[in-house]
Amino acid sequence: MSEVRVESRGLARRLGVFDATMLVMGGIIGSGIFVTPAEVARHVDTPLLIVGVWVLGGIVALAASFVYAELAARRPEVGGQYAYLRDAYGPMPAFLYGWALLLVIQSGGMAAVAITFARYFANLVQLPVADSAVAVAVLALLTLINCLGVRSGSNVQSVLMLLKILGIAVLVGAGIWFAPAAAAHAQAPSLGSISAVAAIGAAMTPVMFSYGGWQTSSFVAGEMRNPQRDLGRGLLFGVAGVILLYCSVALVCVHALGPAGLAASKTPATDVMRLALGERGASFIAIGIAISALGFLSQGMLTAPRVYFAMAEDGLFFRKVAEVSSRTRVPVVAIVLQGVAAAVIALSGTFGQILSYVVSVDFIFFGLTGAALFVFRRRDPNQQVAYKAPLHPFTTCLFVAACALTVIATVWNNPVNSLIGYAILLAGVPACLYWQRKNRRAAAA
Repeated sequence: MSEVRVESRGLARRLGVFDATMLVMGGIIGSGIFVTPAEVARHVDTPLLIVGVWVLGGIVALAASFVYAELAARRPEVGGQYAYLRDAYGPMPAFLYGWALLLVIQSGGMAAVAITFARYFANLVQLPVADSAVAVAVLALLTLINCLGVRSGSNVQSVLMLLKILGIAVLVGAGIWFAPAAAAHAQAPSLGSISAVAAIGAAMTPVMFSYGGWQTSSFVAGEMRNPQRDLGRGLLFGVAGVILLYCSVALVCVHALGPAGLAASKTPATDVMRLALGERGASFIAIGIAISALGFLSQGMLTAPRVYFAMAEDGLFFRKVAEVSSRTRVPVVAIVLQGVAAAVIALSGTFGQILSYVVSVDFIFFGLTGAALFVFRRRDPNQQVAYKAPLHPFTTCLFVAACALTVIATVWNNPVNSLIGYAILLAGVPACLYWQRKNRRAAAA
């Protein structure tokens, strides 16, 4: 049986199951859930299907949490998904994941959410400040907080996540109790038709993106007190909580706005709260969206730098990125690198384009990570682990198949943007070969 590395490599193990749960939920729930239900309603037009695709997406996300929980038990290492890819397939796929995370996936997503926060913040405080300036300022603040220590970053993230849950709970409660029910929709779904299946497939794309993010909690496995046990529990608790919140938001939006009204809305959460509580409700949800965006940024700043740290530890990135502060025991250089990358994209104004590049790339790595469970089970059939994915291989195959279908649908609908994303990804191949050659020379010296 192969040895599983569990050392934290200078990082402080200070996080528990509650922290893991908040990180999972914080990595999934951004500002998108407040607008995505309208995008779903533009593809499927009955209450059953609008809520049903969120349930279906939740089932896929739950299958993913099963897979990642076992992977966390088998490979409780800093870097999480990066480590799973490295140990299953070798350094090249793992490096390309970290490369895409820094240049596109994480930094582009954080830049877009930082701008979203800036816009809602500007509307609330009515200050004549550019959105990009506010975005950079909040990224700098979160970078500083996370440089002070993993406990500091996690505490901020947990508080923001609890405020997010409160905001969503108020939205759901106010929408159900105070918003008048929309007129009933008489059309029944024709589930057997080809057009209906295509519509459901199109609706699943934004749903799957909204459920993405569970994997980022695995990045901080090296800073958890008991990653084999607590990370798996956090994944299951966190994903289950997100499914409940997401389905509740979809249900209340359909209840208050109706399928047609929801499809026509640009800001469904704001429209629901306006119906329920007037302009005070609209202002409240604006604050909630700003907090949700801030929480997502906090989670990303806490988790993603651990991937770059692990890459540098493996000799596949600049060695400086692997340095750990002797006082705070966090990878300060990696954290600053993430903050700077997100800020540059926010200032460039290209984050919208970058986000459209990332989709097919991101889900390729999700699928590869899910398939890694087959690799580890075959390689180490007798390894004793604290958690095993229930109903494997069926749940694992469901997750991998869903990732493959998402990639196919994205390439089909956005071929040009997908090709640009793959070009950015492939640009990492010579970079990886450079660092591998540099490592061989150093070893031979």
